[in-house]
Amino acid sequence: MSFLEETLEGQQSADVKGNHGDRPEVIDDDTLTSAIALKDKGVPVPGIARKLEIKTGENAGKCPSVVSVHQALAEAEEDTITAADLPQRPKPARVLRP
Repeated sequence: MSFLEETLEGQQSADVKGNHGDRPEVIDDDTLTSAIALKDKGVPVPGIARKLEIKTGENAGKCPSVVSVHQALAEAEEDTITAADLPQRPKPARVLRP
């Protein structure tokens, strides 16, 4: 059996088990809810990062990075923006010439 065949077989068996090779999420839904609540209270993002804790993975028990918190808050904000929230495009002016 070649290396490629072994690799593909290992990937297929991992897929059956539900392992897709993704990294564990640093900020899960509960942590994101806490981060949003802290942001709404006016806590700066570095302060939010220090108050949160990673729950899974090799960094479990540590604080997430400030960048991770920024990204999670930005993604959450993007998800809440709807088309009604976006500014309307101005209508073009028609110039009438005699």
